[in-house]
Amino acid sequence: MPRTPDLSASQLSEVIEMALSDHVGFSLIEQQHGLSPDEVKNLMRTHLKPASYKIWRKRVRDFGERREHYK
Repeated sequence: MPRTPDLSASQLSEVIEMALSDHVGFSLIEQQHGLSPDEVKNLMRTHLKPASYKIWRKRVRDFGERREHYK
């Protein structure tokens, strides 16, 4: 299981906002915050409501199948 990152409230908010954006990939989040895709997914699972997390994961998967470099 991925580690839980030690982020300030503002960093946590920024990572969540970036992850929810359709225009920001996991690579940019990793570059700016040092979090792997698995760590971002774990963070989102922890901080979003279960239904919101499922919708987000479905959107990421669906877009990932359509776009080579999405998330």
